[in-house]
Amino acid sequence: MTHDELAEIRKAEQERKQKYKHKINVCMASGCLSLRSDLVKEAITKEVDKECLADSVLVSKVGCVGLCSQGPIVVLETKGEVREGITPEDAEAIIKSLGAEHDGGNSNELVDGVVLRLDSKFFTRQKKIVMEHSGLIDPDRIEDYIAVGGYESVLDVLTEMSPAEVIDQVTRSGLRGRGGAGYPTGLKWSTVAKAFSSSGEKFIICNADEGDPGAYMDRSILESNPHQVIEGMIIGAFAVGASKGFVYVRAEYPLAIERLKIALKQAEKFGFLGHNIGGTTFSFTVELRYGAGAFVTGEETALIASVGGQRGLPQQRPPYPAERGLFGRPTLINNVETLANIPPIIRNGGDWFAKIGTEKSKGTKVFSLVGKINNVGLVEVPLGMPLREVIYDLGGGIPDGRTFKAVQTGGPSGGCIPAEHLDLPVDFESLQQAGSIMGSGGMIVMDDASCMVDVAKYFMGFCKSESCGKCIPCRVGTVQMHAILERITDGTATMEDLGLLENLCGLAKNASICGLGQSAPNPVLSTLRYFRDEYRAHIEERRCPAGVCKFKNAGKDVYEEDLEVRDETGTSS
Repeated sequence: MTHDELAEIRKAEQERKQKYKHKINVCMASGCLSLRSDLVKEAITKEVDKECLADSVLVSKVGCVGLCSQGPIVVLETKGEVREGITPEDAEAIIKSLGAEHDGGNSNELVDGVVLRLDSKFFTRQKKIVMEHSGLIDPDRIEDYIAVGGYESVLDVLTEMSPAEVIDQVTRSGLRGRGGAGYPTGLKWSTVAKAFSSSGEKFIICNADEGDPGAYMDRSILESNPHQVIEGMIIGAFAVGASKGFVYVRAEYPLAIERLKIALKQAEKFGFLGHNIGGTTFSFTVELRYGAGAFVTGEETALIASVGGQRGLPQQRPPYPAERGLFGRPTLINNVETLANIPPIIRNGGDWFAKIGTEKSKGTKVFSLVGKINNVGLVEVPLGMPLREVIYDLGGGIPDGRTFKAVQTGGPSGGCIPAEHLDLPVDFESLQQAGSIMGSGGMIVMDDASCMVDVAKYFMGFCKSESCGKCIPCRVGTVQMHAILERITDGTATMEDLGLLENLCGLAKNASICGLGQSAPNPVLSTLRYFRDEYRAHIEERRCPAGVCKFKNAGKDVYEEDLEVRDETGTSS
């Protein structure tokens, strides 16, 4: 594939779409598909055919629109409308609404469903780089991606830039790894590029083993635009000198896997994968590897072991994967979102990307908003946006008139941020100072009916189950910490238990060999920092302020206590 050939495909595809008067996009990501958006698309297509409108109305399958809990979602692109909760029975009204617009009628009255404008805050307050084409293109058509400039960056890199120039642009962008640690991407690429390999072999791995509770950013990116991730991998491979890549994807993501398979075949067919890409001497291939659902394989060394056919256990570092990784060769590991940032950075330049975000946290971040929030779904915002704007402007606030209490960021490795920090800018440094982390981007919102001790117990239970058992501080420490939290929530703990819990948190953080054990105490420590009163209420008063925890023998104790405070006449004092 050459630049000219790519331009011809792009032009033909753009001309094909321009001939349609109306474009109707039906979300076919996991959330909407689970609500049978495929039947909605089928019904709308049939209605278009019935009305003989196939030449003027284009009905397309697209990826995630962002409003994941309100599906099936249909976007009337030409009219700038997003319709939620659409059923196949709405197909006729949707098509009629297109005509009503031209007849001067009120199209919104024709469809029984919530209408959200594309110019509403939920969309306009976002800045999309990673997901700029999500909800707009068909993830199963490479032509759709080419029409919006896809694979141009690859050809630019292979024909006009040296590996050092590519790394320089990534370094200038200030991009940091989006998998959680926030390590500078340009520095990691530079280290792999300089690393010596006796065989000349180097590898690149896309980490799609997303396992945080409440996180589904990577899954949605792969479901919505897998070609952007593949393009990022090709560019990364060229920059560091790798000839083979692997996508390590969670087996529980069947739709993402299916679309990845289709995209890889298309990329190979169009000459973006394989031998002599773009007529150059550069060759690169990609294979899929399926994760078995172990959270610890999100850690780099455990992931490498799993890709290599071994049990997914972490290793002591150094050596780092950049120097000795898969099969003992230098290996570049980036997560899905990190790689999806690469094509836009090459297309627009590293300096363009560096102007977005904060001084130390550049660019945007995709977050999954879940829990007690109105707009459950995906958003992409510039780093540095205050938490309050994410929760209220994009998330739509807390349902049922309840009060915001805290937000858990970073999954089981993160922490809980209370309402007093709602104006905190969302970036790597600010979250860390507040006792949490960016993580991969999950945000679990909690209202005033949430018990923070119970929340800490939930995450510790998750870490206990997911510990690989290799090191004692993690294997035993998470079990003991969870047991203490259980005693606190069932009303049998003492204040000495609280002290022991804090000591165990410090031990696990400092002595575990990988990030799972080192970060497992974070939800406990952050809730102790901001909600210690709730811990004390559970232990000293045997009371759960949120009314969530059920204490052992609570009825008997309350009865006995009640007897003690009554006088001889039976009147309560």
